Formats: sequence, C-alpha cells, structure tokens
Amino acid sequence: MRAQLVPLDGGPPHTLAKELVVVGRNAGCDLRLDHKSVSKQHCVLVKTDGLVLLRDLGSTNGTRVNGQRVRRAALLPNDQLHIAGLQFRVVFGPTEPPVSPSEPTQQIEAADINELLARANNQDKKAESAVESNIPFRVNALPDAYPEENKQ
Repeated sequence: MRAQLVPLDGGPPHTLAKELVVVGRNAGCDLRLDHKSVSKQHCVLVKTDGLVLLRDLGSTNGTRVNGQRVRRAALLPNDQLHIAGLQFRVVFGPTEPPVSPSEPTQQIEAADINELLARANNQDKKAESAVESNIPFRVNALPDAYPEENKQ
C-alpha cells in the first residue's frame, strides 16, 4: 500500500516510504518538516494492514485529525491531518503504478487474419505428410483381462 501526505498549501506530496515513519523537525526524522511549530520528534506514522496508524509523541502544538486533537488515531483516505501548523490530506493508493503497455496494440485486418490461418493450415498439412505413414503397427494384442481373471 502506498500512503502519502499531500500538503493543502499545494506543496509536493510526502510518500511514506517506510513501514514506520517518524515525523518531526529533527534532522534524524524520516519525514522532516522544517517549521517552527513542529516538535523535534512530533509524531510517528505506522503502515499496517491497509491502514496508517498515528501516535503523537508528546508534541507541544499537537496533532489533529479532521480538526480533533488526538494522541492516537487510525488515518483513513482523505482525512485531514494537522501536524502543528501544517495541514495535509491523507491519500492511499496501490503499491505500484499501473503498468502501461510497452508496445501499442497492433490492429490486423480480417483478410490478413484469413491469410495467416491459411498459411498455418498449409504448414500443418506439410508437417503431417512429412511423417511416415508406412510404419507397421498392430492393434492392441494384449488381452483386456489378466489370465487369472479368466479362470473364474
């Protein structure tokens, strides 16, 4: 599962690349938010079972989900997350981007399909005639029952 925090001020989204992401102002944080209202270690986000769990780490200015101050919360898609003075929208998505075809789809006319089928049919006939049909064979000479069974 891919989870992102999209700033409501229009900045670039922050992808939660790890399963456990420490958010704060400190240089050692996984997601560094350089704003004076953000604590050095503000909160932690944990991706698990298709959810993102949040825990405030005793921050000075608090963490809010949809306007309500929380210590712990499960984040849902499109929740509004306020980390001190910064506002984000929570976005979930697939782990990998959709695969685009490497080559465009080729269109074949009906006449071309018929020609290809005719060629394949001719090649099958040639392959069959190349096999020797003069090989002697016998119809199953083995009895259908074991000799012991016939005694009964």
